[in-house]
Amino acid sequence: MGKFIQDFKEFALKGNVIDMAIGVIIGGAFGKIVTSLVNDIIMPVVSLCTGSMKFSDLSTTLRPEVKDAAGVVVEEAVTFNYGMFIQNIVDFIIIALCIFIALRYTMKFMKKEEKVEEEAPAPEPTKEEVLLTEIRDILKSEKK
Repeated sequence: MGKFIQDFKEFALKGNVIDMAIGVIIGGAFGKIVTSLVNDIIMPVVSLCTGSMKFSDLSTTLRPEVKDAAGVVVEEAVTFNYGMFIQNIVDFIIIALCIFIALRYTMKFMKKEEKVEEEAPAPEPTKEEVLLTEIRDILKSEKK
């Protein structure tokens, strides 16, 4: 049991697991922000442009509700709620767009860093390196 706990501790405290946990937490918060952006800012504007309809309320009744003689609902209506699906598609598109933009700029930044590293001049050889190179060359010439 002690080996199991030790292995788990090593796994849990590795940088990748912690980085992943941070990413999941930030991703959840980002998802809430995007959902709020869609629900509270974008969809009301879209609803205004489409004649004041609320997308989350869009649905088609597949089977109407059934009431008894007293007016009590015996069977609930069966509806096809496609409005929430449209809203979730808009959420997905915005999240995908944000991730695409972030990755695009990250890749550009990484390429610039690689170019700077490639363009850096080779450092001058130290005295020791020069001396070792001369010794190597002398040994090579003596073998021939």
